[in-house]
Amino acid sequence: MIIEKCDVKGLAMGLGLAWGLYMICLGWVAITGWGSVLVDNMSSLYIGFKPGFVGGIIGGIWGFIDGAIGGVLIAYFYNMFANRS
Repeated sequence: MIIEKCDVKGLAMGLGLAWGLYMICLGWVAITGWGSVLVDNMSSLYIGFKPGFVGGIIGGIWGFIDGAIGGVLIAYFYNMFANRS
């Protein structure tokens, strides 16, 4: 059985983009009040993230960085364990 390696850069960029877009949308939607409690909770992790246009952009930047780091870690551990089998 051939196990292919995971592209670290590709997964990092993909997860970073997905999480960043999610954070932007959440920040912008929270202007209406929907999801504002979630934004308030997440603002304890992501400094500057709050409901609004600028807060959504700041959250998107934080989300991209956080998602990219998560993607690197997932791909690294996948490749490490896939090589063992």
